[in-house]
Amino acid sequence: MMKLKSFIAAIGLSAVAAASFAADITGAGATFPFPIYAKWAEAYKKETGTGLNYQSIGSSGGIRQIRAKTVAFGATDAPVGGADLDKDGMVQFPAIIGGTVPVFNLDGFKNGELRVTGPVLAEMFMGKISKWNDPKLVALNPGKTLPNVTITVVHRADGSGTTFNWTDYLATVSKDWLDTVGRGAAVKWPAPTSVGGKGNEGVAANVTRTKGALGYVEYAYAKRNNIAVMALQNKNGNYVMPDDETFAAAAAGADWFSVPGMGLSIVNQPGAKAYPVTTASFILMYKAPADKAQSAEVLKFFDWAFKNGKQMALELDYVPLPDALTKQIRERVWTQVNSK
Repeated sequence: MMKLKSFIAAIGLSAVAAASFAADITGAGATFPFPIYAKWAEAYKKETGTGLNYQSIGSSGGIRQIRAKTVAFGATDAPVGGADLDKDGMVQFPAIIGGTVPVFNLDGFKNGELRVTGPVLAEMFMGKISKWNDPKLVALNPGKTLPNVTITVVHRADGSGTTFNWTDYLATVSKDWLDTVGRGAAVKWPAPTSVGGKGNEGVAANVTRTKGALGYVEYAYAKRNNIAVMALQNKNGNYVMPDDETFAAAAAGADWFSVPGMGLSIVNQPGAKAYPVTTASFILMYKAPADKAQSAEVLKFFDWAFKNGKQMALELDYVPLPDALTKQIRERVWTQVNSK
């Protein structure tokens, strides 16, 4: 797989590239979908000559940028509510589905060799379980010898849709977490050993270099950096690992138009194979954009990606949106954007 740096070099995703390619599409926001947006952009530029200048700065930054009208689209994993969309004159639609995963760094344990439940995971991130050999973890992992090593919690330091999705899950499975920490793109992390990292990239890097670390990242970052992932118990009681099949199982029954702005939470869905922290990443655009030509290019890009980018998404273990849903997005959402 091409490394992310070569993606950046190949397609001009840095802010510097904007000056060279004035006609390129501009966007900013979530780091969660950055690997697939980079891959789509590389292929799209080869085919059309149009590049994507996407700043991977976190969901909160993406919302700020689109509200400041400095980009043609914003990207967020924490969906904007219907009332705020109406107030801002924006539409929102999902672009890709993926998963957020618990990653760890513990000598002697490889990918998938440790199991955890949602409530126990919440206690670990709260600091109530502070050692890897805590009796609750030992009970979930019979036959394994867990070391007396302190758990260092690694979390996002920036406002993050990945954090929103992660805390949304923990709040769903743990009343204690809901009551004391809650959901949010930025929260106060209670564990005394907590360490922050900027972007999914920063969390992945901190987990990689910290023995005893426990963090959360979008799955593509864990896979690309060869970071071990814990098997997570789903709503049906099965321990599942993240991949495109388990993400798809969780998203299968989603009714996206049941929520204003399609901002549906699909964490902790039922299903034998459903991965419990499956989430979508969303795109924000103005209904009456200042630059109609730029908005038209954004819609062309995502139209192309929906039609041609499915295999690329699967290769990075994202789940592409089904054709029936993208047809509805074109008919019910994109028609609200005045791009002509």
